Amino acid sequence: MQLVVAGSSLCAQVTAAALASTGNEVLLYIDQPMHFHALQKGHSLWREPGLDEFILEQITAGRLKISLNYAPTATTQRIFLAMAPNQQDEAVMLIKKLATYPKADVLLINQSTFPVGTTEYLEALLRTTSLQKNDGSTTNRVAVSLPDLMQEGSAIAGFTRPNHLLLGCANDWAEAEVREILRPFNRRRDNLMVMTPREAEFTKLAITGMLATRLSFMNDMANLADSLQVDIERVRQGVGADPRIGEQYLYPGCGFGGLSFSRDVMSLAHSLESSGVGSDLLEEVLAINERQKELLFRKLWHYFNTNLKGRTFAIWGAAFKPGSDRIDNAPVLRLLQALWAQGAKIKIHDPKALPALLEWAGEREDLELCETPYEALKEADALLLVTEWKNYWTPDFEQIKATLKQPVILDGRNIYDPTYIRSLGFTYFGVGR
Repeated sequence: MQLVVAGSSLCAQVTAAALASTGNEVLLYIDQPMHFHALQKGHSLWREPGLDEFILEQITAGRLKISLNYAPTATTQRIFLAMAPNQQDEAVMLIKKLATYPKADVLLINQSTFPVGTTEYLEALLRTTSLQKNDGSTTNRVAVSLPDLMQEGSAIAGFTRPNHLLLGCANDWAEAEVREILRPFNRRRDNLMVMTPREAEFTKLAITGMLATRLSFMNDMANLADSLQVDIERVRQGVGADPRIGEQYLYPGCGFGGLSFSRDVMSLAHSLESSGVGSDLLEEVLAINERQKELLFRKLWHYFNTNLKGRTFAIWGAAFKPGSDRIDNAPVLRLLQALWAQGAKIKIHDPKALPALLEWAGEREDLELCETPYEALKEADALLLVTEWKNYWTPDFEQIKATLKQPVILDGRNIYDPTYIRSLGFTYFGVGR
């Protein structure tokens, strides 16, 4: 089957490679020229595990082509639209291209996180160019919603072995086409949940809102646990053991980040506000998260009696989550700004995100990017763990203690055992511990 994937997002690149891997001829239409040459060589700018090799394999096999141009033809056009949320104008331009072939059947599969109702709007634009075919029948020009449910760090598995798929569709021809395209990824059981396009778009945002709510709720509980002298880890395990609740997204920490996650929550809040319904809950979820990003700073501020000027602090982790090189809305950004405002110097290590951090912060005398975690500890008054990369989980604590000027660890992700760390002579601060 000949397919087109339009967009430069992580979703677009994973979708294109996955569809090509099952034998389809896929054109990845790149709308941002700066990505073109890198992708031609199989280099995804998203640094997703396994994605570079996946893309290169499909390009080498001839099943995946990368192009800055897309020229519709008179044959059936099956197009996955996987653009960034701010690219609605580019989506409309694509629809206008399709208008030059009004007798061709068009299936537009919208994966983009646009405002609720956008898929219906795009279909209306498609239908304005619908004409009768030579046999007297009317062309099928349908837009459906297939929301992007991928998670950075496991995006390939999320597409090829999905737990569930949301399909917003009210057309039998379009549903049959989508089912056939996704059949190789939907064999264990039928994971496709069919609903209206608006319902699918809204469900995607509601899922994100629910996950963010769980995170912020547990962060609130962790802060209360601190004042009650309760270990939030025991509480988390007890709450997660209840089958009505489950264990996912109950880990307290120093706040969540990520471009898509944060943006989707804000998009949901905006949708509720613009509809006149409003949502005090979501507004509070976002407010709790922003306060939580300053948690480690507040603990540090109190420990050093409000005097941080001239001190040096080591930070492990800058990416908004392990496995990513991105720092979009990452907790470390708020932490850095707060520490710099008090005249502190930062030495920081991250396995992947230092280039992005340097681009964000620029060259500064109060910021040192370190090649190893232990290099960041030299002359530092305390260690702050912000991102729970696997290589931070079991470090050499004796070396940490010998290198730090003071044996102080602030664990923003609760990955260490407080009792054990304290038995080694450290002053330990966790989140609700």
